[in-house]
Amino acid sequence: MSSTPDWQAPKAAQPKPENYDYDLEQALGAMVALRSTVPPEAFSAETLGTERQGNAVHIGNGQVLTIGYLINEADTIWLRFSDGSVQQGTVLGYDHETGFAIVQTLGQVKVPALEFGDSSAIRIGDAVVVAGAGGRRRSVAAEVTGRQEFAGYWEYLVEDAIFTAPSHPNWGGTALLGAGGDLVGIGSLQLERAREGAEAEPINMFVPTDLLKPVIKDLRMHGRPNRPARPWIGAHAAEIDGNLVVIGRAKHGPARAAGLQRGDLIIGVAGEHVQDLGGFYRRIWSLGKAGVEVPLLVVRDGKKVEVRIISGDRSQMAKAPRLH
Repeated sequence: MSSTPDWQAPKAAQPKPENYDYDLEQALGAMVALRSTVPPEAFSAETLGTERQGNAVHIGNGQVLTIGYLINEADTIWLRFSDGSVQQGTVLGYDHETGFAIVQTLGQVKVPALEFGDSSAIRIGDAVVVAGAGGRRRSVAAEVTGRQEFAGYWEYLVEDAIFTAPSHPNWGGTALLGAGGDLVGIGSLQLERAREGAEAEPINMFVPTDLLKPVIKDLRMHGRPNRPARPWIGAHAAEIDGNLVVIGRAKHGPARAAGLQRGDLIIGVAGEHVQDLGGFYRRIWSLGKAGVEVPLLVVRDGKKVEVRIISGDRSQMAKAPRLH
């Protein structure tokens, strides 16, 4: 998660109103500072901590959009708006597949709201703004440096993620503003991009808001997408030297219970060869909904071993948030 909430962008990196064909100050006025606390017994407390802070963006009707790990299992959420007002919020909905979360404020909101843009229209080389809570001083004039698949070790996949540079060090929940000042992405991660003959460059990864549009009604009405949950096995894997290696297992997760071990090399799922994270996840998800058995073929100590895992619903592992 982002860890420098008091950071301010150098003046040269701050977006300048004259460079944009929209009211930059009004757009930045939709940004919200978010703080949450999570019980120490929560499933995610060990990896994400019990005190979290980042950004969110007002999308209308007192609802703010953010990245889910900031509010996952939170028992308190506080929101500071651009007009200086502070309000408590409650989780309205969370989609584990995309990572989007919507928080509902408990009082009246008088700051601007951002409209959703067409994130599919964002191209490499486009000028964008990475907007954080706190106005231009905490926002970055950036450029789109990549659009490609991103697979995370925690069984997470975004097929067409947006990458930007220079990076925003308080990236969690930042808003990616397109050419019209509309919302085209929500900040999720900071990564590094290799550069020939130079040090690696930090970049930000955004989840495109087009992924939210098909489920936003469900999140608002039901708290989660109205579709069967994907099978989750609780295995942390990484691509290392051309191999798909188990680097960890979720505490109390299905993979640990089934005997999957750290260091196992995953070579197959249900009789089909896999060699990268994206293919691994797609094969698991193709087997059916949460609860389906997931047979893995692994190499352990030079021998092939089959590990049969009864998958679960990731959302059922988390301490239930106080939904609307």
